[in-house]
Amino acid sequence: MSKLFIRSLSWNTDDTSLRTKFEEFGTVEEAVVVKDRETGRSRGFGFVKYTNESDANAAIEAMNDADFDGRRISVVVAEDRRGGGGGGGGGYQRGGGGGGGYGGNQGGYGGNQGGYGGGGGGYGGNY
Repeated sequence: MSKLFIRSLSWNTDDTSLRTKFEEFGTVEEAVVVKDRETGRSRGFGFVKYTNESDANAAIEAMNDADFDGRRISVVVAEDRRGGGGGGGGGYQRGGGGGGGYGGNQGGYGGNQGGYGGGGGGYGGNY
């Protein structure tokens, strides 16, 4: 199983159009456009999970830096949050290290307080 992180998605891209496009490269187990939990609008990134790694690699090869729904998108293998991430915070009034990941505070892809999609929880907690 391979999970891809897709950024710079059009605001008009939804789960269905993302799945349809990426199914051109193999069997898609899941396709999610991450949405803002308050507005319901796309946050401009998403994830596609393939059952087969070679299908995921074909999608990266074809779609990274390609035009999709009027935007040039970036497609990379999603990092496993369990395997790394930024430094931890300090104790009482110590400040603390930053988080890793893409565009977020405290780790994760584009989220605040961790998780894919932010809002304080795991993968896509609030999409």
